[in-house]
Amino acid sequence: MAAAKCDSNPTDGTWRKSTVCGLNGLRPLSASLGVPLHLNPRPVSASSRLLRLLPLSAGRFASLRFRPKNMFQHIFQFESELQNSLSPTVSEKLERYGSSALSGVEHLSLIIGKEDLALALVRHFGSIKALSRASIQQLLQFLPRRKAETLVAALSMSTIAESEHALSNVFDSPESVYKACSDMKLLNQEVLRVVLLDTRQRLITMIDVSKGGLNESLAHPRDIFRPVISFSAHSFILVHNHPSGDASPSEADLRLTRRISEAARILQIQLLDHVIIGQPINGRQGYFSFKESGALG
Repeated sequence: MAAAKCDSNPTDGTWRKSTVCGLNGLRPLSASLGVPLHLNPRPVSASSRLLRLLPLSAGRFASLRFRPKNMFQHIFQFESELQNSLSPTVSEKLERYGSSALSGVEHLSLIIGKEDLALALVRHFGSIKALSRASIQQLLQFLPRRKAETLVAALSMSTIAESEHALSNVFDSPESVYKACSDMKLLNQEVLRVVLLDTRQRLITMIDVSKGGLNESLAHPRDIFRPVISFSAHSFILVHNHPSGDASPSEADLRLTRRISEAARILQIQLLDHVIIGQPINGRQGYFSFKESGALG
């Protein structure tokens, strides 16, 4: 077996490898590291190693040192991030679980952009239903005009969608009239509407003939029958709303219905019904039908 050959230079403390140095073939460290190598090196203490690392710690790793106040900041930041991860935002809830998982105030905050403002609006008006009937002038006390207009439009969209779907159906029941005229639930004043129908009881058009308190002077028969005749309607339905939400008929409602019913007989135009639009209260339906009650005459 050939012996390994190593050349050494005792003056600079380094070894140079000729063929294979040592029994395991490992080359000693170069003197370029700045640490002389010895055949019998002395053990280096832990304190000596630490002293050699100090210049490196002070430079490259100085940012790892924490002051007491910075430690509190990190703790509070961690708690805030943890809380955010446990409580998703309204947008995250909408994306994960859909709109059915959101409360009314959370829906409102998506429209307005601020949850605290949405909560303030609901508290001021009493409910989202009452808020949906608020006028632009009332909303301008809390919102800029653009946001107020957006809120009015957004709160009306579901009602408009419901009535739009009902308009394509046959008007063969008070419930179908109620759905088609559901937008009247949002009105702050009484409106008298004429629903004009063809021979199949499908919609020709709807026309509002008067606004304000419903009485004989505001709801004159000529104003009601003018569009009926103009559109050559086969039949028609009277509809008006009660802003109070109570759909019970008043004496003025009964008198008007009798007058219009008599005039329709003379003109040989069929009055199918007179429906009052209100709000569902205490489990009662949100409308009153003169035909169903037997008061149409």
